[in-house]
Amino acid sequence: MEALLFNVSGGFLEGIVRGYKAGLLTQNQYNNLTQCETIEDFRTQLSATDYGNFLANEPLPISTSTISDKATQLLVDQFNYLRSNSVEPLNKFLEYMTYAYMIDNVILIITGTLHGRNTNELLQRCHPLGIFDTMPALCVATNVEELYHTVLVETPLAPYFRDSVTAADLDDLNIEIIRNTLYKAYLEDFDAFCHSIGGPTADIMHRILAFEADRRALNITINSFGTQLSKEQRAKLFPTIGRLFPEGNNALARADDIDQVRQACEAIAEYRAFFESGPGARANGNGSGVGSESTANLLGDLGVSDELGAAAELEDRFFVHEVHLNKLAFLQQFQYAVFYSYIKLKEQEIRSVTWIAECIAQNARDRIHDFIPTF
Repeated sequence: MEALLFNVSGGFLEGIVRGYKAGLLTQNQYNNLTQCETIEDFRTQLSATDYGNFLANEPLPISTSTISDKATQLLVDQFNYLRSNSVEPLNKFLEYMTYAYMIDNVILIITGTLHGRNTNELLQRCHPLGIFDTMPALCVATNVEELYHTVLVETPLAPYFRDSVTAADLDDLNIEIIRNTLYKAYLEDFDAFCHSIGGPTADIMHRILAFEADRRALNITINSFGTQLSKEQRAKLFPTIGRLFPEGNNALARADDIDQVRQACEAIAEYRAFFESGPGARANGNGSGVGSESTANLLGDLGVSDELGAAAELEDRFFVHEVHLNKLAFLQQFQYAVFYSYIKLKEQEIRSVTWIAECIAQNARDRIHDFIPTF
């Protein structure tokens, strides 16, 4: 039934976003970028892609932060075009996508307020997709109590704050706990909204959001080793929509080291493969097998003494699997998940482009291929 009526309100924008996706960098274009000797050569190569002359007015030498900011602005412009032309329920779906960036922006402002920094300067560091109309009202707050009440009234995140956070929680020790508590509420709410849409949108988005929930649960667990966060507090931060829920979440809540985290993931084949070791298991970021092999052995041997390195490695492997899931979303039509997946793929592309530019600027040719391609 959704296929019969989808194109009435969503067909045009789905065509637009699939056109955007066709403009993502290919493996050949990545290869051309990695062969550049200077940032000027890099800019010339990018101008031959869908990025066009977005750096044409930038004076040399161009910093990598400028490249990242300008590329992000192109993404924001595309997103705003999609959002301004959308109707319900797509409009609400796109609004939900911005909530994750809003959480990061509000946490940034709260942190700055705790440290007495100029919140107007913090506004300039906020992600543009997480900017909302009443955000300047947050800059008026002079203390944490005032900021808390402003957030409750003036931001779209009010339901998450009201249900999860009190003013007394807003201190340096709790700031990351607050971030993860808000993300938990957001992911569960977004998943419920997608379920209300139904059809392939619900199926594809649940698969993507479930992985995001499990990724957060794993990261929270590994990062909490050796900290004051109790196992009971840790368990409360885990989203309840992931594939690890409930048995895997319970095992992660009790975990004391990386081996126990590995055991908690045993039941999920894709997650288990992240920890397996074997010949040729380690993937370079150069795309060899990454795009098509979602369950490649990607971590190599991990020991208890390597927990900090394991956390960083695991995050990279999660990015690889996230790219795979988002590419799969484009295999079905008449659904809204393609909008979410395009934004995530474009963000990964921007990270990869920035990495290549940084390696060129630092003359680190030996690491220039350590990026994650999208296509």
